[in-house]
Amino acid sequence: MIKKPFIYSIVILLSVIIGPNVLAQENQKSASNSLKSKAIPLATFKHRDIGNPSIAGTVKVSAGGIDITAGGADIWGVKDEFNFVYVERTGDFDLVSRIESLSAANLYTKAGLMVREDLTPGCRHIYFQVFSDNSPRNKNNGGYEFQYRQVKDSSMKAIYPGSSEGRPEFPVAYPNTWIRLQRTNNDFTGYFSADGKTWKVYTTFTLELPSKIYLGLAVTSHNTSHAVSAKFTNIAELKP
Repeated sequence: MIKKPFIYSIVILLSVIIGPNVLAQENQKSASNSLKSKAIPLATFKHRDIGNPSIAGTVKVSAGGIDITAGGADIWGVKDEFNFVYVERTGDFDLVSRIESLSAANLYTKAGLMVREDLTPGCRHIYFQVFSDNSPRNKNNGGYEFQYRQVKDSSMKAIYPGSSEGRPEFPVAYPNTWIRLQRTNNDFTGYFSADGKTWKVYTTFTLELPSKIYLGLAVTSHNTSHAVSAKFTNIAELKP
């Protein structure tokens, strides 16, 4: 029989050797993998253009997903132009989707998950999004980016990966580009995944939004003369 003091010594020794961060990461993976996925009925989504883009967006519900065609100048600056497919939601959420494809009309064409205070062009919001490829952009050499507007009708800001050099920390790899946005009180966390099972935190940002918000899928062309298309599948909420 192994005595308890000996087991405790082994645990302490492992903590010293591999470090508390590694143990924490393993616990996080286990917790993430224990979550259950509950599909959101696609018929519950509404859609509309925000900011009156010159090319109107269209939405098609396909087998297991939603195809969005969108115009729009951008989701940036002090006002937005894009197509929004959304549900109204109250309280915390944990939304996930696989983005199978995203065509490009500009280096900054975007698609992703958004939580929005209202449906006006300059409202406060959180936008965790992807680009169409991993080309270098400003301070980002990957495909994911976390953006937000903290003050109504004011400029948006972005949170970039820790490094813009070397191998991308958060690359897109269509059709296996998984994205996740979670709300816990007023903390919003974006997650990256290559398989929809093991998730890595991109960042967490605190923004005091109302309990009732608009939550969904947002696509912008970043080119007022050309539309882009994005295919979202596996749209679901994660539950304990």
